[in-house]
Parts: sequence; C-alpha cells; structure tokens
Amino acid sequence: MLRRPPYPASLETRKEIEKHINEILDMDVIRNIGHNEKVKITTPVLSTWHDGKSSLCGDFRALNSYTKADRYPIPRIPHALDKLAKAKYITKMDFMEGVHQNRVKPNSIKLLRIICHMSIYEYTRMPFGIKNAPAHFQRTMDTIFQEEILEGWMIVYINDIIIYSETWEDHLQYIDRVLRKCTPINMKISLKKCNFDQQELLALGHKFSGLSLAIDQNEVAAVLQKTVPKNIKEMQSFLGFASYYRNHIKTFPT
Repeated sequence: MLRRPPYPASLETRKEIEKHINEILDMDVIRNIGHNEKVKITTPVLSTWHDGKSSLCGDFRALNSYTKADRYPIPRIPHALDKLAKAKYITKMDFMEGVHQNRVKPNSIKLLRIICHMSIYEYTRMPFGIKNAPAHFQRTMDTIFQEEILEGWMIVYINDIIIYSETWEDHLQYIDRVLRKCTPINMKISLKKCNFDQQELLALGHKFSGLSLAIDQNEVAAVLQKTVPKNIKEMQSFLGFASYYRNHIKTFPT
C-alpha cells in the first residue's frame, strides 16, 4: 500500500465529489488533513451512480486485499422474512448512513485516508467500501438489539430493522422501545427512509406482508433490461442475483 494520486474526474464528477465530501465533513465522518507530504498512504475516491443518484466511497481494494475476512453471518433475507407470517403491522427503520455510525480506532485512521482534487481527508468513522464494514455493523446491531431479536418481533439486516406485530398496541410499544434504546447511544435514524405502520412493504428487494412474500418487481425489471452476461464478472453478478431470489425460482438448483 502506498500514496496514490486522485483519479481523473470530469467537471460533473468533481461537483458530485465536492458535494459528498462536504456532507460527510459536516457529519464529522472525515476530517481534512490537507496535502501533507508526510502522509504515506492515500486512497483515491470513486463517485458511483445508482438509480440516478451518486454516492462516494474510497477505492479500498488494496487495503481489502490485506484484510482478513470477518466471517460474522449476515442474515439470509428470505429466511428472515419468513418470520413475518401473520404480522398485521410492519415498520421499517433505516439507520442513517449505516456503517458511518461506527467510530474507527485511532491506530487505524492512518489506513483510511482518501484523496481527491480538493485535499486529503481521513475517516474517523467507518467508511463505505471497507471489506468487513457490513459484518462489523451487523454485529453491532445484533448486540444492541439482542433482546428484541430474541423476543421475536424484530429483523435486523445491517442498517435496516423491521418491526412486526399482530396487534397495534404491541407495535407502538415495540417502536417506543427501539427509539428509547437508540437515543442514549446516539444512533441516528433516517426518517425519510422509514416506513411506519404498513400492512404491505417494499424492502430488502422484496414485497411482503403477513400473508405473502414476493420479489420486488423493480428488481425484476432492472435485470430484464440487462444484456446476456459477456464475461465472468457479469455472470457472477447475474448468478448472485438469481441465488438471492432462489426461493422464488421453481427450477433453481439447491
């Protein structure tokens, strides 16, 4: 690993990078250390697009290649959603910026320095693009909400939680418990990404209720628009998509 220069970027991409950098600066996710010549490791940033929206992450492939995998299990979505049978009230909460809510240990910050046309910055909170970030955040969430999960009315999938119940009274109580638990530890929830008191919900690539579970048709439409895989990477992507929805594909091999 070494100090790398920023990637070339168009004017439009630079504007998007500036927007995202300023946002996470304001959130105290990163801090500006300037073009310090003593900095030995820098990672170029990438601006990616999905559904018409841009996002920012460091190109941490070099760091990830040296990182030992965290094998903490991420829940299998179809299996988790089976728990919603008989649920009459469903709420989804999204934890704002997910992994950014985890602080980075001081001795690791030097490995998480990013560079762009603006300056050099270092992450003080977990960045996107790190190999073990999802597993680490899943462990954090499972630890925080261990009691609620064991009681059987909550599903946790990385930065999303789903609360479900058969009665309205229980549902209000469950939501209150979650909010009261989040407040003292400063866990932030994105209200614009939350859905409260739903009988049917689109989330985690599925459309579900207490009576049914189906594939989100937006996901189906997206894959139908793709061309036939032309290389190994594209084939792996398609097989990953198909495997994710294997329970809905009658002839999918087990």
